[in-house]
Formats: sequence, structure tokens, C-alpha cells
Amino acid sequence: MNVTTEQPSFARRLLDALPFTIWSVDLEGRITATNNTWSRFAEDNGAPAIASESAVIGCSVFSSVADDASREQIAHAMELLKDGQVSTVRWEFPCSSPDEERVFLMQVSALRENDVVTGFVFATVDITPSHRSREALINTGIALAEAISLDRVYEEVALQLKRAIPSTGFVIAIADDESGRFEIAHRQGYAAYTPDEIELRLSRAWLDALATSNVVREATPNGLEITAPLVSAEGVLGALTLYAEPLESESAIEETERVLAVIAAQTAVAIERAWLVRRVESKRRLEAIGEVAAGVAHELRNPLFGISSAAQLLRFRSREDPVVEKNVGRILREVERLNKMVTSLLEFGRPNAVHLQPADPEVVWDDILEGERARLDTHRLTIKRLRPASPVRSMLDAEQLGQVFRNILVNACDAAPEGTELLLATQVSPVGGWRCRLTNGGPPIPAEVLPHVFEFFYSTKAGGTGIGLALCQRIMDEHGGTISIDSQHDTGTTLTLTLPATAAT
Repeated sequence: MNVTTEQPSFARRLLDALPFTIWSVDLEGRITATNNTWSRFAEDNGAPAIASESAVIGCSVFSSVADDASREQIAHAMELLKDGQVSTVRWEFPCSSPDEERVFLMQVSALRENDVVTGFVFATVDITPSHRSREALINTGIALAEAISLDRVYEEVALQLKRAIPSTGFVIAIADDESGRFEIAHRQGYAAYTPDEIELRLSRAWLDALATSNVVREATPNGLEITAPLVSAEGVLGALTLYAEPLESESAIEETERVLAVIAAQTAVAIERAWLVRRVESKRRLEAIGEVAAGVAHELRNPLFGISSAAQLLRFRSREDPVVEKNVGRILREVERLNKMVTSLLEFGRPNAVHLQPADPEVVWDDILEGERARLDTHRLTIKRLRPASPVRSMLDAEQLGQVFRNILVNACDAAPEGTELLLATQVSPVGGWRCRLTNGGPPIPAEVLPHVFEFFYSTKAGGTGIGLALCQRIMDEHGGTISIDSQHDTGTTLTLTLPATAAT
């Protein structure tokens, strides 16, 4: 369409109503027409003297451009279009105003008559919101790529959300793949609500987002709550809810949803990476402890053998002295205890190589329960067994996994009151893995003790070495699984094991 100063009334009104600037030039770059938006744009950006259309007709377009680089860009675009090398030329450029820095998109097309180029049409549109969104996403990706701890991940997410989207708060919730419950991992804002109240308010949106893998929005009196799922290549992690300030249009809301969806995906990857780093650091720490433990155990073994031999000889020669006999017996009992600790140290410090094969962990439990039947009978304990509806095959080393099962069963037997019931419940998790829970009704583990139960040499049991659960954690890590413990007054103590599933063969 030719743009001239003699436009039909309707066409002229149409051009003036457009929200972006349109102006045309001849082959020499002289302005031949503009719409009203161009005049407002020129005035807003420091050119009041030529703001009106009548003032600019016939003026060179290059005189309205402030810098040489922009003049060169316009001249180059006109040359490309005149030669027919391209049909349209586009580029972005910043434009400062007294209030803020904005970004515009310039698009230039050729005017033709009978296939001959007679001029050019320039259109300029404000793309500041989308540019800011794009910049925010780039900055978020860079910032989260450098974050290797969960605290740093949450700090960066908060910072980038604040930069990208006008909001009053956000919540990151991590989902439990078995129970479907959410745990609030981090939040800003929502100060008037407790964690339980936040979960009650947002859990439906979280579930909807995870079920559909889409962004979910809900209007509130003061804005919008927009929820995006946290999903990575490894599976579903949780959800991210943002309390956005009121937005002026549907397109602005959709842009916000797109930005939040990308930030949520980047957040999920960063959280998984932080979890992996934490597991690797824990593994390295345990390996270092294991090397020291093995060295100490090796040095202790010979002296302990010497002490035991001397004590046995002393007992043989002093059988008629009850005082000596009593003290020798005490020495031998302590030596036996130390020997058990040395054996545990060597097991931890120099573990056998794990040989993983596809197998059903339920079969391993069957063997352990059969072998520990006497222990259960001694404590007058019964086992209530709940098995999964269908077998689960995981990559496992039956001998080493059996060591874990035996250890946690012994601990449960020692903690449970005589004559009570242990609950052994195993099931298939929603992501296909194997989950096992062993619960006893004994006294709860104190809250201040619970975070330390897997630490090396930490034990509250009389005569305990503090190595058993640390060794169990190491074995579960080598299987790609997890071990955790929860203890409550009303539900007892539950130790949970998980293993990833593998395809049945």
C-alpha cells in the first residue's frame, strides 16, 4: 500500500489509530508521510520541533536520527530493499526517555509500483516488555547455572523473579511423590499465612499444574496467583506460585505466564543439580572418613589381639583369684566390643565392590526376616507385612542390601517394646521406584538427635558404635537410593528406604 499525504479518510484514521509508528520515505530518504503515533514518538524522544506531520514532510529521515550507527543501519536497509536482496529488514534499538530505557523494533519494507521500488515504509513498535522478559530469562539461566547450593538457588530465583515480573511474593513447593503432599521449600511474601495455610490455599493449583504440566492462573482481589510446574528431565519436583500484581491486558498475562514457565523449568534443573552436588559432597566426605577409619582399624587390630591374648593367659594362670578373674572378664568384654568396632570400621572404610543386578528387593527382605526369626521371637515381636501389588525390579546387590535390611531390623527390634508389632510396608512409588517403610512403636527419637542419626560415630544406643546407619547410607547411595528417618510421638519411628526401578528382564 502506498503511503501518501492524500489518504482516504478511513485509511488515514486507521493509520493514526495504530499503536506503533508508521512513516514513509522516498528513494532519497525524504519523509513523505507519518501517522500520529510517529509524531508522539518523536516528541517523546526529544524532537518537538519536528513533531507535527506538516513540519517533517520533505525532511530527510537521516536528520531525525541522532547517531551515525543508526543512519548507517537505515541506509543499509534501504540499499538491500532497493536491490531486491531481501523483502523486509528488522533490527532492535534502545531509546532513552527521561523516565526509563525502552527498546523498539524497527521494520522496513519497500514501496513498489509495477515491480519498481519507489520508496520505503518504516514501522516502529515498542518491544520493551518482551525484551525485558527475554533479558530476565537469560539472566536467570546464567545465575542459576552458577548456583550449586539450594540456598543460593532460592536466592537467585527470588532476585530474578523480582526483576522479571512485578509481584508481591512467591512460593516454591516440593512434592512428595508418594503421599502427594507438598513441603514449602522457600517463600517470600505471604507473611500473613502459616505454611499450613499456604498449602491449603495453593495445593489445588499445585496439583492442577503438575497434573496438566501447564501454567495455572487464579484471579484474586489484588492481582493474580500464577502457578507453574517444576519439572525436569528426571521427573516432577513440585510447583512455583507467583503472586503477580494486576496486569493491564491478556497479552501481558500470557507473557508473564511464559516467563514464569521458563523460570520454573530453570529452577527445577537448578534444584536437581544442587541435590546432586550435595549427594556428591556427602559421598566424598564419607569416603574420606572411610579411609581414615580403615587406617585406624588396621592399626588397632594387632594391639587388640595382643591384649586379648595376654588377658586369656592371665585368666588361665589366675583362675583361683576371683578379683583377677572378674577384671580379666571385663577386659575381654571390652576387647570384644572394640573388635566389633574395628570390624565395622573396616567394613565402612574398605567396602566390597557393589555388583548391581536386576532383582526384587522383596526377596531380599524374605531372606533377612527368615534369618532373624529368632531375634523377633526373643523380643516377642510380630511383623505385619504389606507388599506391593506387583513386583518391582531394581538394580541391587543382594548381599549388601541385605546388610542394610538386617541393620534397620535390629535397630527396630531394639527400640520396639516387647510384645508389639513392627510394620513393614513396601510399595511402588508413582514414578515407578520401590519404597519401603519399617515402623516401630517405641519411644520417639528426640528432635535434636534426629538430624545426626546418619553421622559417623554418632550413637545413642548403649554399646553402639555409631557406624551402622552411616554404613547403610553409604550402601543406599551406591544403589542410587535413599534412606531417611522420621520419628513422632503418635506414629512411632519410621525408617524409609527407596530404590529406583529398572525394566523387568
